Amino acid sequence: MANIQAFRGVRYDLSRVGRLASVVAPPYDVIDTELRQELMQRHPQNVVRLELPQAEGDESEGNQYRRAGVLWRNWRREGILQMDSRPALYVCHQQFEIDGRQVERRGFYCRLGLEPFGEGKVFPHEETHSFAKRDRLHLMRETRANFSPIFGLYEDPAREIQSVLENAIEDSTPIEAVDSSGVRHLLWMVTDIGTIAHAADLLGDRGIFIADGHHRYETACQYRDELAAAAGGPLPSDHPANYVLAGCFGMSDPGLVVLPTHRLFRGVPPLTSQALQERLGAAFECTIAGLGPEAAGEVWAEIELEGEQSSLGLYTRADQTWTVIRLSPAGWEQMQRSSTRSSRWNGLGVSLLHGLVMEELLGLKKLPAPAYVRTIAELVAGLQRGDGSGRDATGQTGSGAAFELAALVLPAALEDVREISLLGERMPAKSTFFYPKLPTGLVINAIE
Repeated sequence: MANIQAFRGVRYDLSRVGRLASVVAPPYDVIDTELRQELMQRHPQNVVRLELPQAEGDESEGNQYRRAGVLWRNWRREGILQMDSRPALYVCHQQFEIDGRQVERRGFYCRLGLEPFGEGKVFPHEETHSFAKRDRLHLMRETRANFSPIFGLYEDPAREIQSVLENAIEDSTPIEAVDSSGVRHLLWMVTDIGTIAHAADLLGDRGIFIADGHHRYETACQYRDELAAAAGGPLPSDHPANYVLAGCFGMSDPGLVVLPTHRLFRGVPPLTSQALQERLGAAFECTIAGLGPEAAGEVWAEIELEGEQSSLGLYTRADQTWTVIRLSPAGWEQMQRSSTRSSRWNGLGVSLLHGLVMEELLGLKKLPAPAYVRTIAELVAGLQRGDGSGRDATGQTGSGAAFELAALVLPAALEDVREISLLGERMPAKSTFFYPKLPTGLVINAIE
């Protein structure tokens, strides 16, 4: 069974920092250079200084992580950050607007027991990048803390677990923060031992599916293994390094929203729409759908309306043309032949894009990681201005060149996440974007 545990969270003392909204931040993987600067200016103790430290001037490599460690210890010593006196599960609500409607997502924060993937009840669903894991590991070594949680999903059609926790907080007042995206975050502590045990028992043998935070989870496992190696054997079962900070949500929660993650490809040679169609051959039926970056919205509306994972939108900068490509029966047979994965994995839009289109048909097998964007406005802006030269919101370093190819792709569905995880397979990186992200700094897990 998945092992969840109450813990003594570390939180901001609001009498010292004022409004909670001024010191929380998004997780590191959606913070670009501009947003980081904005967060640092918002408050001198904003958690971004811990979550995403940056090298300054000509300082030696890795010093930013040591600086974050010093800040973390100083802020705790000064009382800016304080550890709660009792172990708790932390109930969280996120209230936000999407497509003109008001939505609320409900879950809870806990410590989640670490397990090797494939050997227990914690299931991944996406591939990871080595750069992000190195970055998170350096930070964890210096701070011994989880500043941002992983995002976990569990099956609970009747929503029993969340109901138990909601009953425990019905007469309590939450702390709250409204972030820069307008999302309202509410947080309550549940310290009653009986309620905590009841929630853990209800989780039973249900698995936890990682929806977001794969890099953080794998990093936590590596850090635990490092400590165990240094100790000459496994850590005691109650050692905090055996756990990672997690936000857990039921798969049946009505507030779960999955958004697409579109791609701006780096390192692609110039390509016209005609050359693209010739390379795709009989594997796809191709239709010219618009001209110029600004036509992305119309193309996306067409793909969304179809709702088919096998329909993709591709933009070729050489002739500024959008082409909608739709998988043909011959293309499906080719995908099945060339892949060792399941039919469900093969049928995902992101799998078709990266496996069949980019690698097999276009022969682009060793590209740098693309720039990932969540909105059409971001994609249009990226095509118009080209790649940046600094860190982007997914931790990649821009090339400074133009994006020669862009892709619009539907997100995987919740059922895809569940089924592919249970099969022991992983989707391509950034196959899903669960909106909104869980904030960093609302509650922190000290690994000590």
